[in-house]
Amino acid sequence: MIRYLGSSEGIESGELVGFFRGWPHPPSPDTHLEILKNSDHVVLAYDDDAERVVGFVNAISDGILSAYIPLLEVLPSHQGRGIGGEMVRRMLAQLDGFYIVDVTCDPELEPFYARFGLKPGFGMMRRDYERQSGAT
Repeated sequence: MIRYLGSSEGIESGELVGFFRGWPHPPSPDTHLEILKNSDHVVLAYDDDAERVVGFVNAISDGILSAYIPLLEVLPSHQGRGIGGEMVRRMLAQLDGFYIVDVTCDPELEPFYARFGLKPGFGMMRRDYERQSGAT
């Protein structure tokens, strides 16, 4: 059974193994847990049978006007079950009332986010791929 959690409290890094596939320098499970703990908003998909997190989305916010959703991921073994969509619905509910809610995604993911009322926009970004792991 999948449960959705609004906090990373009680989660251990060992329950976060397998995320960030395909990243050249992925964050370790310990760093991943720190990312979740330091986020303003979190939704986790927890598989009670597997006793682990199988999906997550986080947001960083000023708490007043704007929020940014930097990460959303579902383990490959659990994709195609609506988990990602449910996490987005729950996250957007937490962010309801904010003027700005931004997500940066690859073009092929735009239709997924459009289902939730998000619209394509323009922006600029910088990526330091040497820091991708979160290590200092």
